[in-house]
Amino acid sequence: MQTTSNNTEGEPMMEINTTPLIDVMLVLIIMLIITIPIQTHAVKLDLPVNDNSSNPPPIDPVKNKIVVTQAGQVLWNGNPVDLVQLRQFLDITQQLNPVPELHLQPEPDARYELVDQVLVVTKQANVSKMGFVGNEAYAKF
Repeated sequence: MQTTSNNTEGEPMMEINTTPLIDVMLVLIIMLIITIPIQTHAVKLDLPVNDNSSNPPPIDPVKNKIVVTQAGQVLWNGNPVDLVQLRQFLDITQQLNPVPELHLQPEPDARYELVDQVLVVTKQANVSKMGFVGNEAYAKF
């Protein structure tokens, strides 16, 4: 603040130097702008519910079971699959570490053609740990 003027009496000036005041106000405005939180706009939507029937059956990391039924179905851990899906599941299991066991259980009255096709798919997938289960069902034949 200037205390003297050009006047000869030596009276102080009555005007305020506003430059420092403007500088302080600009700093405060900048701090206010920086500290204001960014407003987020949320749009609430009702998303569709995921239907688990379209998801593949879970692959067990220890053992998986293929059942060939009398009706001509191939079941992967209890869920019906076709031979293409079966090959995909077998490929996934062969990539796991350690490789899970594969149990093949054809029903006694299942068509041999379908069992043979399942065996071809398992051979193409290079299944290394496979075994036949349920052989006691063939004891009556």
